[in-house]
Amino acid sequence: MNTAKPAQGAQARATAQSAAPEMNFASKSLPRHLARGAIGFGLIIGSIALVPVAGPATLLAAPLALIAFRGCPTCWMVGLAQTISRGRLERQCADGVCTLTRAHPSAKGTDEPTARIDVPAPSR
Repeated sequence: MNTAKPAQGAQARATAQSAAPEMNFASKSLPRHLARGAIGFGLIIGSIALVPVAGPATLLAAPLALIAFRGCPTCWMVGLAQTISRGRLERQCADGVCTLTRAHPSAKGTDEPTARIDVPAPSR
């Protein structure tokens, strides 16, 4: 009878973590994300508010909100938090324990030149 040993310890946790997909609901910019939210909430509120005026056919606009939200309103809220924190927080995992820490300023990768601290500025 062939039996396989189950993976143990850190190796099992690393395998389980790599199998889980990383969900990203963030937008490229905060104004773009807020615009998507305004469109989504507008479609939901409008479709419900217009039922007495235009009939139940207006409820067909509600599923379009799911496209604007990229899922559900909760997905949009998660994306808002991801958009706001993008570049400010980084996740670090070691020995199966993940923590959120502030990102290092050098890791942002901006194209702007930075002043060197170790070089004295020329005096006038």
